[in-house]
Amino acid sequence: MNKTYRIKDIAKLSGVSTGTVDRILHKRGKVSSEAQAKVEKVLREINYQPNLIARSLALKKNYKIITVTPLFAEGEYWAKFSEGIDKTQQELFSYNVMVERFYFNQYDKNSFDALIPQIEESGCQGVVIATLFQESVIDLATRLDRLGIPYVLVDAYIENTHCITYYGTHSYDSGYIAGRLLMEQIDKDNDIVIFRFIRKGDQSSTQVAKREEGFRAYLSEHAWRGLIHTVRIYGEKDGDNKELLTAFFNKNQQVNAGIIFNSRACLLGEYFEESGRASNFKLIGYDVLDANIKYLKSGLITHLIAQRPEVQGVNSLKALFRYLVLDMKDEPVNYMPIDILVKENITYYNNYI
Repeated sequence: MNKTYRIKDIAKLSGVSTGTVDRILHKRGKVSSEAQAKVEKVLREINYQPNLIARSLALKKNYKIITVTPLFAEGEYWAKFSEGIDKTQQELFSYNVMVERFYFNQYDKNSFDALIPQIEESGCQGVVIATLFQESVIDLATRLDRLGIPYVLVDAYIENTHCITYYGTHSYDSGYIAGRLLMEQIDKDNDIVIFRFIRKGDQSSTQVAKREEGFRAYLSEHAWRGLIHTVRIYGEKDGDNKELLTAFFNKNQQVNAGIIFNSRACLLGEYFEESGRASNFKLIGYDVLDANIKYLKSGLITHLIAQRPEVQGVNSLKALFRYLVLDMKDEPVNYMPIDILVKENITYYNNYI
């Protein structure tokens, strides 16, 4: 059962030459259909597992994979995703897999667009793409299709692309669930505020737009009668959110529930903590970051909806490895669990599957 079969062993069992077996195993050169059938029959019978490390080294082939994600600071959502990439890159080091990272400003669509020609000219063998800006991602995907370069989408699924696979949550359903969580805490006549980020070149990220669509659908289907207000705030530290939020709440003192569809709920938690306005405010946010957990435990955030970014990083890089090295394809769409966290269960949460 545990016998190691050498090329000459397989050749002897198949009744062909060692050169023929070598060409079949390494997919180089031509062999007759009869010889191919003989060798494949023996491989099935002995349950042959190729030494992929040796094969990669023998072929002297390197695999450069590019990741395209927002620039991040330590502890942020995309830092968690990057940890998954780092872990997998270490695992795949022996297979000559190298990762090169490209970063863009998630509040500026133009910064993503500027990367597209660089990726085209990079000579890479695969790309992992964070899909914040839909039109730009479709542009990049179209160019990669022309070059025959496979790519994986993460963060939000985008139709009209030929990605080899997608890893992430179902954004619409995630928002739909958020609608239920919020409505269960308020009366159907209460007003709600949606907090959005101020961005350059795009109204919202792909994922945020789909989450909001699902959220509004739940409210509409369940006879909610209040008003939806929107407040645009800065996601970066150079903006004065205190002034924007204070002006809104001074004018709309009846609003006591709201949601932010990205990982920066902590910005609102910080505001509520400092202003003392959150005695009865119901806030829902996304993603298990340390800063968000602090306000979840204190009660300033009632729920966090999580999507396991580290696991997305692991799975997306491994999907490209399987496609490029093992000639294996993942399922086209792989939805991650939609995790609902409250202060009573956050202590026990583990991002890894």
